[in-house]
Amino acid sequence: MASRNIDPLSVEEPSEGGEEEREEKERGAGGELSWESQVPVKVLRAHRDAVTTARVCCDNHCVLSCSSDCTAVLWDVESCQPLRTFDGVHSKAITECALIPHSNRMVTVSWDKKMVAWDLETGLTLWKSRQPGLLTSCSSSSDGRLVVCAVNPQNGVSICDAASGQMLHHVSDLHRSFITRCRFDPQSQRVATVSVDRSIKLWDLRAQKTTVSIDSNHGNVVSACCFTSNGHFLCTASWDKTLKLWDLQAGGFRSHGGTPLQGGHEGSVSACCLAAADADLLVSASYDRTVALWDLSSLCQTLVLKGHSDWVTDVSVSADRKLVASSSKDGTVRLWDIENMEEIPEVMKKRNAQGAGIHILKCEECGKPFPLSRLLTSELLTQCVFCRLKSPPRYRPQPPPLT
Repeated sequence: MASRNIDPLSVEEPSEGGEEEREEKERGAGGELSWESQVPVKVLRAHRDAVTTARVCCDNHCVLSCSSDCTAVLWDVESCQPLRTFDGVHSKAITECALIPHSNRMVTVSWDKKMVAWDLETGLTLWKSRQPGLLTSCSSSSDGRLVVCAVNPQNGVSICDAASGQMLHHVSDLHRSFITRCRFDPQSQRVATVSVDRSIKLWDLRAQKTTVSIDSNHGNVVSACCFTSNGHFLCTASWDKTLKLWDLQAGGFRSHGGTPLQGGHEGSVSACCLAAADADLLVSASYDRTVALWDLSSLCQTLVLKGHSDWVTDVSVSADRKLVASSSKDGTVRLWDIENMEEIPEVMKKRNAQGAGIHILKCEECGKPFPLSRLLTSELLTQCVFCRLKSPPRYRPQPPPLT
């Protein structure tokens, strides 16, 4: 039975599931249509407790999940069946896992203070690294050389060699409270951390110091963060039920803070992920039991995926942008097929609500094509969202209303 934690920030308590949830568990793993979201979805069931992470991997053929049941599972996307279970090492909940690029390896971190590297093909452990505190998050550098984990209550990070597990740097007291998420930037030069103290830090590996410190102005815990593929922007998620986009390249956050995404969740936001191949697609997960898809060209929500019966803990997007994987405290992983999402009535309705259609324009600054709502003023019709975010405050985009 999946564990149920109470979030004091939620709008309402998750349902106990009742007959509907029992029937779902009896069906076992398999595919179905989510009538509420109008997309095909596959449900993966094997974990005995809350699932904390879901990662699409292996050229989009597999999904990796980890759980509070102290195990990680590699799933086949096509059959919805477990290919391999990684267990027998962690003695407490696995809080997150990270795939190491350019290899068949992954790392897991746990409340048992251990970071462990695994071989995805054999299921064998490659190394174990004992840390001074509870581990709440992990990330791998894009070049596959380094891994970082968040260490609490030291409120710091440990950076280790991905091949051997040898600790290279340990930094304590980055924040005033627990670190909830750590992420390498795409250039493998900085580590972003977010915290219960509502702040954002960027620690530079070369300078070996914090080079950016942001008071997020979020109204509660900052729970997650993710970089755009070029590293110019950082998205943050918070228990205040919002997401914000931060311009790191031009430093626009220093004058006008982060840019909030419009619309949003009805409960605390627990995770966010940007599609690697498309900087315009953001996916978020929430305590309200939903997964939301966002169009960053308009800063608006385009689709809500419903089906989980408890808090959605994590989310990821496949490299080809066809699949969204989500994990939940209901003990399942869901695979949502979003390949044809632009044909979904709900998406078309929201597109129309943003101004009776979308213009496809060419950005005068970066030269890339971008969609734009007709409700935006002509002053903003010449730049994509990322170039607009780098402009002075008076040129900041004002997203159109959804209704």
